[in-house]
Amino acid sequence: MLHTFHSARAALDAGHSSAQALTATALDRIADPASEGARAFTQVYAERALCLAQASDSLRAAGLQRSPLEGLPISVKDLFDVAGTPTAAGSAVLRDAPPASADAGAVQRLLAAGAVLVGKTNMTEFAYSGLGINPHYGTPANPWQRQEQRIPGGSSSGAAVAVADGMCIASAGSDTGGSVRIPAALCGITGFKPTARRMPSTGLVPLSPTLDAVGVLAADVAGCAALDAVLSGSANQPRPARLAQARFAVPTTLVQDGMDAEVATAFQQALQRLAAAGAELVELAVPEFDELAGINASGGFSAAESWAWHAELVDRSGAGYDPRVLSRILRGRDFSARAYINLLAQRADWQRRLATRLDGFDGWLMPTVPRIAPRIAELVADEALYFAANGAMLRNPSIVNFMDGCAVSLPCHAPGSAPVGLSLAGPAMADAAVLAWAAAIEAALHIHP
Repeated sequence: MLHTFHSARAALDAGHSSAQALTATALDRIADPASEGARAFTQVYAERALCLAQASDSLRAAGLQRSPLEGLPISVKDLFDVAGTPTAAGSAVLRDAPPASADAGAVQRLLAAGAVLVGKTNMTEFAYSGLGINPHYGTPANPWQRQEQRIPGGSSSGAAVAVADGMCIASAGSDTGGSVRIPAALCGITGFKPTARRMPSTGLVPLSPTLDAVGVLAADVAGCAALDAVLSGSANQPRPARLAQARFAVPTTLVQDGMDAEVATAFQQALQRLAAAGAELVELAVPEFDELAGINASGGFSAAESWAWHAELVDRSGAGYDPRVLSRILRGRDFSARAYINLLAQRADWQRRLATRLDGFDGWLMPTVPRIAPRIAELVADEALYFAANGAMLRNPSIVNFMDGCAVSLPCHAPGSAPVGLSLAGPAMADAAVLAWAAAIEAALHIHP
């Protein structure tokens, strides 16, 4: 059973469960040979987690709670430093790296809040793909039609599968072009990409510091909001919002192109429900969306900045990289200072024009990704299919990163059908409002994790 944040916390508050019991259940699911635990996690901290849970139960018994996350099993993506263990970032070349000397800023905040860290989750190598395929540690299979072995989405692949399979209540990931929202959408859970500057960035293996954001995944909006509050150091929880007061843009440019039939059906049905709930939905042409592919034609910030970080490591150990990841990093080799400065200027101009066009709306709605999850084997066997699928998955969510905005992906599909994500996006620092509207959308869509 998939625990929501509310159900797990209610069980603890009522004394119907304990941190130790929740943690033991999570660890059992990770260790089950029939589960995806061996592929969803790269490191499991079983003994430490049980000790943390025991300490949490002792504090609760004394009437003390450090935060709403007190005693809840949480995981972090393999690019976060955890003191005493190596940070491999889903790679083989850093598998034997020296142990981290200190916890990442995000990990420090989670532990200080009383969260029980159960382990590190698998990811696309160095976070450089939206598919979640990893040849070094294996690829965790999507919970939907698991026998079909479909991709989980990436790059926070293990995080999404761990939440969906009840191996943790929530997970911290990263999002550079959709790496939290893509796997959330494909695995049928909720993912939130906050405004990057709100989150601690120390102790992380970067992909593109200009675009990277620490993000969160959970079964529902409440779980994402609780984790976001701790990670951002914010005491504010989203206020209730009424959809009858909402005015959302529905872009008709690019983001609805090439939708699978299942995505188109779920998206249109979600819009109909929101309109019936009183939300004003305004179809809007957004020509700036069409410009983004041209602006990033040379690889963009991700290529330039990843090459700057990886250059020496590639010289030493390039043969150990996933070739599909390495080829994207190498695009930054010839990225000149002039091109980088021009890119900064283009981004600033694009952001200004897009903000003007979307002014007056409470956010915009789009399919998180236009496709349902394809099979792992098909993409592994065919490089052209791999890169076509990767481009499709990254296309919509990467708009938000380039804008420096925030966005949440909510499941909007019918029970039993292919998971489909509905994305609500907003400008920088609109995080509280976006989460509040997302909670209202969740209620209107009758989402029951």
